[in-house]
Amino acid sequence: MIVFKSTQDKVLAALQSVAGIVERRHTLPILANVLLHKTGPSVQLTTSDLEIQIRTTAELGGDEGNFATTLGARKLIDILRTMPADQTVSLENNAGKLILKGGKSRFTLQSLPAEDFPLVQESASFGPVFSVPQKTLKNLLGQVSFAMAVHDIRYYLNGILFVAEGKQLSLVATDGHRLAFASAQLEMDVPKQEVILPRKTVLELQRLLSDKEGAIEMQFAANQARFTFDGMEFVTKLVEGKFPDYNRVIPRNHSNIVMVGRAPLLASLQRTAIMTSEKFKGVRLNLEAGTLRVASSNAEQEEAVDELDIDYTGEAIEIGFNVTYLIDALQNMSQEMVRIELQDGNSSALMTNPDDSAFKYVVMPMRI
Repeated sequence: MIVFKSTQDKVLAALQSVAGIVERRHTLPILANVLLHKTGPSVQLTTSDLEIQIRTTAELGGDEGNFATTLGARKLIDILRTMPADQTVSLENNAGKLILKGGKSRFTLQSLPAEDFPLVQESASFGPVFSVPQKTLKNLLGQVSFAMAVHDIRYYLNGILFVAEGKQLSLVATDGHRLAFASAQLEMDVPKQEVILPRKTVLELQRLLSDKEGAIEMQFAANQARFTFDGMEFVTKLVEGKFPDYNRVIPRNHSNIVMVGRAPLLASLQRTAIMTSEKFKGVRLNLEAGTLRVASSNAEQEEAVDELDIDYTGEAIEIGFNVTYLIDALQNMSQEMVRIELQDGNSSALMTNPDDSAFKYVVMPMRI
């Protein structure tokens, strides 16, 4: 039986869309495989790591009839990548052996039974479906994902908080030293729901989402989230735990406001960052009327000082920051100007986009 027969680019695209979560080495060998489930000319491809499950359906030709098996996902992709995009490739089941053919090449592949593949048990009680354009969600994730913690013992920080309430979807990420917040409008009213998406889910969604206007549908349950877009279904476990109250972290009514060009400030920070020590990434910012001075030094007694002309008439302030946190934020913004609000040298700073009140970035100061 011919399981599929199509061009290399079609088969590879379908496989790559689901294979991002597959680990090459796994305690359960079958989790390194992709589940192929054929019904008529359609092939459903499913991958899982027990916490995330991705499924897509592709029209890949082949014989009519039903068939299911699992094959090594990465190996299949590695083989297909060596073939031309327009070459016809086929997968045949011949007396229990699975043979992949393309041009004059043939590969006999090891399979594992489809019935042994551990599918994620989907929640029976998902909340209401709501949607945003894929492009909107991709932008929101891009604006906050850099502030997620990595391997933090406070496991609820290793992900992004999604808050859907009324006609607003807000995303928040923090690692305890900085916090990024971004929001977008929904087309329908939804009851308040708060869930924390794991870091791996966030990175995978960023990889899969396109810049198209096509919608992504979302549904949240107590311990799962489901996303549907471009013929794909993405189910993930949620992070359990209480996310910090981000509204208390975002400063309000800071009295000193600086408007500065994003690109010049980023370049200045990147220059002075060269003279920070590897462990201690501190830079000092000195604000005076009309001038922002950025300075750094290291254990070898080397130092860097850079000055920017700015529009500022507030009090003189000296404040220290981890330069990486400032650079991360500026690199993930695209507007021309950045608004920075400060209180004094010991309070956190608020960075915003003057053209978009839906984005806020808070960064804690550091002692230098």
